[in-house]
Amino acid sequence: MKTTEKKPWTEARIRAFITSVLRAGSRRWPPKYETLNQAKTEKKTNPKTGRIAQHFRCEMCQEEFTQKDMEVDHITPVVDPIKGFESWDKFIDRLFCEANNLQAICKSCHKEKTKQEKAIRNGNRPKN
Repeated sequence: MKTTEKKPWTEARIRAFITSVLRAGSRRWPPKYETLNQAKTEKKTNPKTGRIAQHFRCEMCQEEFTQKDMEVDHITPVVDPIKGFESWDKFIDRLFCEANNLQAICKSCHKEKTKQEKAIRNGNRPKN
């Protein structure tokens, strides 16, 4: 019989696991629903499916999208792009924020905003 000894989790793996669990839980955070509800416009035909669907206005580009194409975004990033991860307390406070720090934006605008934040973060990494 072969016995395999399990390797202990690295600090990075633990952080990734905890981050994933917290982000999954934040999907049901009530201010996120409030933010999305405030972005509602009207029910109209979805051009992709031809069915009637609720539409929402993107805070950034002002276009209208169905819920599938919308995201609720933190105006102030959960992880500061300049300072990076600071502490679990700050991460949790920023993740579970009030609706005044959230905005409903389309997936395209969210992708662009995330790209810009990542560029700032990468520009502030120490050079080896």
